[in-house]
Amino acid sequence: MSFETISVIGLGYIGLPTAAMFASRKKKVIGVDVNQNAVDTINRGEIHIVEPELDMIVHAAVKEGYLKATITPKPADAFLIAVPTPFKNNDSDIPEPDLSYIQAAVKAIAPVLKKGDLVILESTSPVGATEQMAEWLAEARGDLTFPQTHDESSDIRIAHCPERVLPGHVVRELVENDRVIGGMTAKCSETAIELYKTFVEGECVTTNARTAEMAKLTENSCRDVQIAFANELSIICDKLDIDVWELISLANRHPRINILQPGPGVGGHCIAVDPWFIVSKTPDEARVIHTARLVNDSKPDWVINKVKLAISDFLQNNPSKTVIDVTVACYGLAFKPDIDDLRESPAMLIMHSISQMHQGQTLVVEPNIDYDHKELGNSKLVNLELAVEEADIHVMLVDHKQFKKITAPKGLIVDTKGIWS
Repeated sequence: MSFETISVIGLGYIGLPTAAMFASRKKKVIGVDVNQNAVDTINRGEIHIVEPELDMIVHAAVKEGYLKATITPKPADAFLIAVPTPFKNNDSDIPEPDLSYIQAAVKAIAPVLKKGDLVILESTSPVGATEQMAEWLAEARGDLTFPQTHDESSDIRIAHCPERVLPGHVVRELVENDRVIGGMTAKCSETAIELYKTFVEGECVTTNARTAEMAKLTENSCRDVQIAFANELSIICDKLDIDVWELISLANRHPRINILQPGPGVGGHCIAVDPWFIVSKTPDEARVIHTARLVNDSKPDWVINKVKLAISDFLQNNPSKTVIDVTVACYGLAFKPDIDDLRESPAMLIMHSISQMHQGQTLVVEPNIDYDHKELGNSKLVNLELAVEEADIHVMLVDHKQFKKITAPKGLIVDTKGIWS
């Protein structure tokens, strides 16, 4: 079929780059977001996130009239839903996925759907979410038919296609990476592939919706387990007085060993979240995945305890000073190097915990966010030079390129990334 107009619901770290890629191929794209500031920013030809090359693509697409943002969905030939899938606020040991953003997106696009349209769920979701989306659409539009009841003859095509991109490289990877296309029917998959081939140069591999959902969860759960091994190893090595980075370097000389690097925990919208979708569905079976999550979620507490010990050591070595005289600097807040994304960041959690428990000053160095960032709480955002000069204790949390270029600061160091050790 011919896709004259494409609508992308959710203009965040995945939705906006995806909308921009379609628009760069001279397709009319309507981007939809509930954030009026994001909508206004995009319509000025600017972007509200940090992603290399994206600003130029969005500017050109808006200027040439191929991309327009709005808060209200308009009729289109294809709708891609790329909204958050967080957890519900409950007291359970196993977080429950919150599909309310997907449901809200469905409610918003339902009135403008027409026969022949394609709806794709790109949001990373628990198994069964695409089928649930189809049910919500059917409830809202009883005048249309859907794959769950009419198979290949349905009026609306529905598929799941998870994104598989690395922040900082999204523009390139959207084009080059293979895509998993999970249609509710063969015709749904075929139609979705036709859409993505507008700009995707990688292979589009067909499966069913449930397997496509599970594929993304499996990829990130595998990474989470591997990181948990490295994080647990770092704690063991600390207790045994062994340099974990040297140890990993030596072990990785084995031709079939590739241990990842430890850190302060695991963050972001994927690896720190997706394993819980599997655990919540199959809690009795997902034992390794569950344990890995617990290991990685507990790592920030271990780092905070190391900072407490460093403060104690400093005071013992400087008896004329009190705790209020001790300045702690946290280096990095993003969930990974050289981006501005703070979602699920263990560095953010550690920084807030330090600023709350420490009576002295807490400085923060994060070169990728604005100096008036609202999420800093009691901490003070400063430049790298000031933190290096004034801090007594230096806590390395994110190995941004700026931090790798300098020698280890004077004072006590808690290095969770091994660049100043």
